[in-house]
Amino acid sequence: MKTQDITTTNLADFGHREREEMTHLLNAWSQQGLPDDFYDDQVTCMFNKMSGNVFLTNSDYQVAMMNGDKLEMWHTCGNCGHEGFAEDCQLNDDGCNECNEIEEDDEEETC
Repeated sequence: MKTQDITTTNLADFGHREREEMTHLLNAWSQQGLPDDFYDDQVTCMFNKMSGNVFLTNSDYQVAMMNGDKLEMWHTCGNCGHEGFAEDCQLNDDGCNECNEIEEDDEEETC
């Protein structure tokens, strides 16, 4: 499968479950607004065929997904690729909480 085939904005590619999730996303956007750090430029709904995730994305490739009943930012660490909501992927200047754990483990192994 080519990279361009993994994600789609073509609603014809969305199944029933994905359309339901898209409806949930759009209702959350209407009721809660977009997450504070999410830019509202060229916002579109996207479906990842590999993960099954349905999410909002924008021209800056930011991602907002449902975390329970709340629309939240989905974070990706540029250093290690770790992904998750803020509580799972705590980004900082040096990467994320996973990067820090890996560095700590490496330091312990070399001592």
